[in-house]
Amino acid sequence: MKLNPQLLRLNRNLIICCVISALISAFVAQILSEEESYLNTTITIIVGYTIFFGFFGCLFYLDNKKRYKSMRPKLIKKELIKLASSFGIGEIIYLGIRWSIMFYFLEIEIEPFAASLVSEAIATSFYLAVVSTVLKVTKVY
Repeated sequence: MKLNPQLLRLNRNLIICCVISALISAFVAQILSEEESYLNTTITIIVGYTIFFGFFGCLFYLDNKKRYKSMRPKLIKKELIKLASSFGIGEIIYLGIRWSIMFYFLEIEIEPFAASLVSEAIATSFYLAVVSTVLKVTKVY
């Protein structure tokens, strides 16, 4: 089986961003430990998204700026639409899993830090699998 270097770089960037986001989200969850579970969960996920997409945008740009300079604008647009839709499908699944698991863990009084990290790990596993699968099926990479 031949590995696609672009897909590997994308997955590497996703994992790096997920780790950074997970750690910061866990700290936020712990800081918000006195808040209601639904509020803690929602704010923690919002912070995680902000961190994730901030870092991912930078890494994606750095990895692809030379590649996109040599591509035609129509092809770039087509690829970015496929990427966005792949991420969108993954994000819907990620959000459903992450929010429900973290909320459940907080309700059964697991430490917010641990609840955030475990829910992030589970949701991220599904997210990476879905995004990679959709990108392969749509032949982006």
